[in-house]
Amino acid sequence: MAEPAHRTTIREIADLAGVSIATVSRVLNGRGDVAEDTRELVSRIIRDNGYTANRSARGLSAGRSGLVGVLVPLVYPAYFSAILSGAAEALAEQDLRVVLSPTGHEHDREVTLLERLMHGLTDGALIVLPEESSEELERLLDHGYRFVVVDPLMPLDERIPSVSAAHTSGAHHAMGHLLGLGHRRIAAITGPRGWVATEDRRRGYHAALASAGILPRPELEAEADFEIGGGVEAAGHLLDLAEPPTAIFAFNDNLAIGAIQAARVRGVRVPEDLSVVGFDDIEHATIVTPTLTTVRQPLAEMGRTAVSLLIRLLERQRFETLRVELATRLVVRESTAPPRRP
Repeated sequence: MAEPAHRTTIREIADLAGVSIATVSRVLNGRGDVAEDTRELVSRIIRDNGYTANRSARGLSAGRSGLVGVLVPLVYPAYFSAILSGAAEALAEQDLRVVLSPTGHEHDREVTLLERLMHGLTDGALIVLPEESSEELERLLDHGYRFVVVDPLMPLDERIPSVSAAHTSGAHHAMGHLLGLGHRRIAAITGPRGWVATEDRRRGYHAALASAGILPRPELEAEADFEIGGGVEAAGHLLDLAEPPTAIFAFNDNLAIGAIQAARVRGVRVPEDLSVVGFDDIEHATIVTPTLTTVRQPLAEMGRTAVSLLIRLLERQRFETLRVELATRLVVRESTAPPRRP
């Protein structure tokens, strides 16, 4: 039996033309906001490769709007923009368009936007770090609206589809790295109490200490708000202890960068006097001095996976699980080293 011929994808067309997937999508849909020479190049590559639009996606949008809402707290920070870029590319590949709705971390604004998106404007939505409770999101499901949560803020009911990173194992890897270097007095700068990311990473932190026979010490845990300023303040408190830590595991890269700044102000050298590990691997991790050892979350892939899950929901496919957890990995750079000898 002959194998089916390879079907050229929109991503391959974009790679051949040296343009973005979004640009190819605009050409395919006859949009006017494309330079003429770019349009001619993309059109020629489409003809040469016999590309045809995804018929299953077009069938999906029959009787539908072809629009998908993406609710995101903020657009600019690297964390959210990475998730958004992955989602936007995946939606473009399916010939679906984004209705971008920044919520500003405001609960009431998010509720209002979701109500507008649900009542006929969009076919479904991706909700990044939602402010709404699990009960509020369940009511959306009860009304038949299809959505996927990306990086849940609070614990969700098992009915709610979600995509997240493996926070606990990622934290365990970060701690394993510090313990392997010889650190024993390791502090943690956590995120807000009760958040899924905070509590899962805290579990990894405590589990790694326990596996090394080290009891957790409350004075070595400082809570912050996932922002650089919060990291500066929390690290300052830890470094001013009578017996300061030799290493800090910060629960995101912003907090880690804040810790490096607090150390610099006090004349504490990183990594000679203090090792610092972050979590996320946003672009700033490679810009800060020293470059940051951190746990990489597959942020763009989280966005792409959420789109794939949403498409399957819209097609009413059956699922083994509605929860997808993507693996993380440790990226070792310059901000960690063995502890300085007394």
